[in-house]
Amino acid sequence: MAVCRIELEHPVDLRRTVFPLIRGTGDPTARIEDGTVWRAGRTPDGPATIRLRQSAITSIEVVAWGPGAEHAVTVGAPGAVGAFDDPTAFAPRDPVVAQAWRDHRTVLLTRADPFPVLVAAVLEQKVTGNEARTAWREIVRMTADGAPGDHGLSLPPDAERVASLPSWELTRLGVTGTRAATLREVARHPRKIAALADAPLEEARAWLGRLPGVGPWTVAEVARLALGDPDAVSVGDFHLPNIVAWALAGEARGDDARMLQLLEPYLGQRGRVQVLLEASRFTAPRFGPKLEPRTFV
Repeated sequence: MAVCRIELEHPVDLRRTVFPLIRGTGDPTARIEDGTVWRAGRTPDGPATIRLRQSAITSIEVVAWGPGAEHAVTVGAPGAVGAFDDPTAFAPRDPVVAQAWRDHRTVLLTRADPFPVLVAAVLEQKVTGNEARTAWREIVRMTADGAPGDHGLSLPPDAERVASLPSWELTRLGVTGTRAATLREVARHPRKIAALADAPLEEARAWLGRLPGVGPWTVAEVARLALGDPDAVSVGDFHLPNIVAWALAGEARGDDARMLQLLEPYLGQRGRVQVLLEASRFTAPRFGPKLEPRTFV
């Protein structure tokens, strides 16, 4: 077991900062209980379970179990709570973002093991959130062992086991076609993907973008959530262009080109604007039916 206290240079809301790394309330690898965050992960030294508790606005108490406990408290936990983020470079330039900044400036950008973040992003490509979360839970169940300690968590997916999943199993989970092929391709490069955490952002984004089936949306999700990239805006997202267009221009609908045009004044911090709008639960007017989940047999 390893114990430490993280003292941040900036105020942090632990729950809201870590929340984007958790894949729904049924995520086997993480959970939030009464403000306490539990996460399981793989480190270069072995698996670990981390418990995070906020003791003050800039202070997080950390306890970790398992062979990777030391690495978890020195690298994994600080990354998850936003200790490597620097929000001082951000300056609001319009009233909506200024209000979001006042309300949610304690939501910091995270850093995390890129491999499970990439797997989750691939599963989220062009499907509903419920479909993606169900696939994530099942893939964890089929490809991961229990995390250290008696805390009821599972480790993130094991790359070798993901690569060996038969096509019929993936089809049963709704992971077909390009997504299935991309998932297998990702599972072939776990070490290279893990090394992206220490690579310059431009190099990491470029390498991810060369993976077959990994487009701008997936690259941005990994860069923002796992690599702490403040400029990683999710081009290709189903909802985000409408949210940005409504928030910044009062336009009910927008496309990627319009979104990037409106975000141009925030170049270098566009991903942070996305995080702030999402934390504010900002939504554009809805028209038409919701996307219905599909059934696979």
